Amino acid sequence: MNNRVDESPLPDQGHDDSAAASELRMATFRLARRLRAQRAIDTMSDGQFAVLAALTVHGAHTLGQLADRERVSAPSMNRTVTLLENAGYISRTPDETDRRRVTIDLTDYGRRIVDETVRRRDAFVEEALAELTPEERETLARAATIMRKVADR
Repeated sequence: MNNRVDESPLPDQGHDDSAAASELRMATFRLARRLRAQRAIDTMSDGQFAVLAALTVHGAHTLGQLADRERVSAPSMNRTVTLLENAGYISRTPDETDRRRVTIDLTDYGRRIVDETVRRRDAFVEEALAELTPEERETLARAATIMRKVADR
């Protein structure tokens, strides 16, 4: 009779979580990179598009509000806004009561760029989903809810 205890280590939950976190991070970044490549203007930076997207979703902002939203300095946001304004994507309108305050908003051209970029990105995902099984699509739909929960922490 062999009374030897199996000395193989028990599964390390921390290691499993770490590996899963790493795999999720890499897959998320890879998908995000592929989605970012689907844009209406190839020369527009991700930071510039993020400003247009923020204005689309949240409406007009001041420079300080945009800088806070995008977590960059006001001088950095001013450079981005100036580039976008010079390209015709956004406009700056001085406040009628406080001339130091300027409202930044999308132009019609800027809105068309956002709409076209979103259309291209959605088409990319729709094409990818069409190649998956119904079970895989269902899994991704559930994962999207969970990923949003993680992102909103």
